[in-house]
Amino acid sequence: MPRPSRLLSSGGLTIAFTTSLLLFADGQPARDIDPFNNTLCIVAPATPYDPASGLPMYAPRPIPADARCPVCGMYPARYPRWAAQIIFKDGAAHYFDSPVNLFDFLHKVDRYDRRYTRADVAVSYVRDLASGRWIEAGQAHFVHGSDVAGPMRNADLPAFASRAAADAFIRLHRGTVLTASDMTPQLLAPLSRNGRHRH
Repeated sequence: MPRPSRLLSSGGLTIAFTTSLLLFADGQPARDIDPFNNTLCIVAPATPYDPASGLPMYAPRPIPADARCPVCGMYPARYPRWAAQIIFKDGAAHYFDSPVNLFDFLHKVDRYDRRYTRADVAVSYVRDLASGRWIEAGQAHFVHGSDVAGPMRNADLPAFASRAAADAFIRLHRGTVLTASDMTPQLLAPLSRNGRHRH
């Protein structure tokens, strides 16, 4: 077995240094690190715009199967009725598995992707729960407090293109109709399971 001093060779030094960075990432002693508490999150970069797609730069896009939500890490393509997306002014996009995560991201853009700020967002879209059609988030009607669970298996914000469709949903599943301007951090906090992430 190699002696501890041998770990300081060039390869060992790199490994030792990297390990120390991970163990002390938040300035906490190694004994206080809980490997399952989501303190270290790696967010995939936004998907760049592909001019060969034939889509206008700010049009909603099909969600790539391997795209991951920058807020929770889930795969939005697996939840097409709940999916959402943001397109930045440079044409790059982030995809979300639900409206809750979209709005959480909008309130903390630089927490989840330090390459952008809120001012860099060109447009955001959500899916109409009934038809699956993309609609601008600012034009959608969201139902808060229904008995229908979203992708995270808890309450979410199902979106609808019309107030009438949202009202029809409420008659079956309870809730209150809200708009994008109602999505405050205080309203989102109990809906989000991402509170412990510290990007």
